[in-house]
Amino acid sequence: MIRAYTFLLRPTARQQVALGEMLRDHCSLYNGALQERRDAYRHASKTSVRYGDQSAQLKDIRAFDPERQGRWSFSSQQATLRRLDKAFQAFFRRVKAGQTPGYPRFKGVGHFDTVTFPKDGDGCRWDSTPHDRQTRVRLQGVGHVRVHQHRPVQGHVKTISVKREGNRWYVVLACDDVPAQELPPTGAVAGIDMGVAHFLTTSDGEHVGNPRFLQTMADELTGAQRHLATFPKRTRQRTKAHRAAARKVAKLHGKIRRQRADFHHKTARTLVRDHDVIAHERLGTAGMTKSPAPKPDPDRPGGFLPNGAAAKAGLNRSILDAGWAQFLGILANKAESAGRLVIPVDARNTSRTCPECGHVAKENRVTQARFECTVCGFAANADHVGATNVLLRARLVHCAAA
Repeated sequence: MIRAYTFLLRPTARQQVALGEMLRDHCSLYNGALQERRDAYRHASKTSVRYGDQSAQLKDIRAFDPERQGRWSFSSQQATLRRLDKAFQAFFRRVKAGQTPGYPRFKGVGHFDTVTFPKDGDGCRWDSTPHDRQTRVRLQGVGHVRVHQHRPVQGHVKTISVKREGNRWYVVLACDDVPAQELPPTGAVAGIDMGVAHFLTTSDGEHVGNPRFLQTMADELTGAQRHLATFPKRTRQRTKAHRAAARKVAKLHGKIRRQRADFHHKTARTLVRDHDVIAHERLGTAGMTKSPAPKPDPDRPGGFLPNGAAAKAGLNRSILDAGWAQFLGILANKAESAGRLVIPVDARNTSRTCPECGHVAKENRVTQARFECTVCGFAANADHVGATNVLLRARLVHCAAA
């Protein structure tokens, strides 16, 4: 198995300055490489510059600027150039597919927050001993930085990344050959229905409440964002007050993100611990949260008819606040580690299909919370009906595969 471990770094004041300089210099390298590709395509008869060409220039760049580029790991700089190359590969793939291209952009220093070391021992070293919760990671140009290792690392460390989130620094270890820790069988199976009123409902009728972390902190976050917006553009990023306001907004978003991730991990762990098989809807969150298309008004040239965009925006915000995609990814990873089976099924009409007679109709969903079949009269909670149908479909899929 492949697993990532994220640990909090505890750098000294001097090391924190060095980490910031490392991000700044890698950001400069990324932007310089992007500028070279743009100039070559525009002014040199549409010449394409590739990763191999730019990687070959690194030796000369380091020799020309030893103060900024020569002090950092050569392999980490190659990883930064690969990051740009992947951005261009994704750009060309979207162009060929007819999607919105999204040309790679220049990175601001505040938005370039990760440096990757492709191999443990090359520019970085993970110094860990068993049962030591205050281990260290050695980074070229920074030194030995203390790490709060809150759990043991298993497997073989392949890559090491240093990441900044607000005022916090983290080290991310990507490990392979991680042994699975299978749990004893329980004999229980469950289908889950994801929702907004309830975060999820199981086929056993159990509801897990939606904590709505973003909505809970909406007032505080709105006040911080409004304060940040009061600074005129000409003074942004130049005053101490503006930087403090930006840090406050980032701090609130970071808190919401951590609360949501903690809730997802605990909920997924409970499901995996109590069930051998878990079925869920195959959800396309990106498509579900798209804004509705505008409706031109035929009677008023240049005018538009109401399209429910305001109501859809509220629903989209609730869906993204729940974080269904992140939760299902965490659930799949924990299930794989524990030797459990997760089955995704088609999500269409799960809450409109009667589990008793199989009748499918929009009218079966009386309200958001109530289901009542128009043929046989079966009535139940709509989310419970959806979870039951998810489990029924998963059994059909599993039987067909067997």
